[in-house]
Amino acid sequence: MAKKTVPSVRDALRVRPGSGLHLGPRDTPVGPATKAEAADLLAATGERLAVLQEALYAESRRSVLLVLQGMDTSGKGGTVSHVCGLVNPQGLRVTSFKAPTRQELRHDFLWRVRKQVPPPGYIGVFDRSHYEDVLIARVQELVPREVWDARYFAINEFEAELAEAGTTVVKVFLHISPEEQRERLIARLETPAKQWKYDPADLVARSRWTEYEEAYRAALERCGTAAAPWYIVPADRKWYRNWAVASVLLETLEELAPTPPEPTYDVAAELARITYADPWG
Repeated sequence: MAKKTVPSVRDALRVRPGSGLHLGPRDTPVGPATKAEAADLLAATGERLAVLQEALYAESRRSVLLVLQGMDTSGKGGTVSHVCGLVNPQGLRVTSFKAPTRQELRHDFLWRVRKQVPPPGYIGVFDRSHYEDVLIARVQELVPREVWDARYFAINEFEAELAEAGTTVVKVFLHISPEEQRERLIARLETPAKQWKYDPADLVARSRWTEYEEAYRAALERCGTAAAPWYIVPADRKWYRNWAVASVLLETLEELAPTPPEPTYDVAAELARITYADPWG
């Protein structure tokens, strides 16, 4: 009997430049069909992720950077909690990028980003990222067109540098529909424990949905490279979103195949010392 081929989640979700990308309603092309199935698969994925992350940390030669982008309420924070919570926080570095400070505005837009690149052995996570400088900066006209337009090239160069230095860049666009965003915004307002998450400015961005959609489309097409591909994850169903991002991360680590270093001591001799050593002298 022929062995069943398991479809690659990355292949199913990867953005392929030049394919005529459209950000309309999107089906779930691969993976679980129910919340219960997703929960079981996520648990199994988490076990494997934890093993590979420990090996990456022990190896301490390479790193992984997971970039999360998406419209408000698409689940960037939820993804950090449910996916990144599967691994040891000792080898994890999460950075949330807010509006730039005065000091940051005095520098190139990548200045603050470079400082947060994960060191060898770590998985870094960007909750929003340098892409805000070709998204909100573009839609809100915070800088002239020639400025944000030049940033696509700068981003591609930056990410190529990261790849060359040993950081694997994994970029995920959490694709939420305007109908689902509306429901989530209402839920935040109607739930006292979640009202702190609501920002009236979210409605300003929502009113310019089409413009943001076009900005995202341009970023995904112009900055989807072999060194740093984009993956579009349907995010209307939280359980699917979590499974998909975890699977993309798992496939990335499996491809890297990190290996802990060989011991620099005689294992047999150390076992003998532990077995026969008298702790009281």
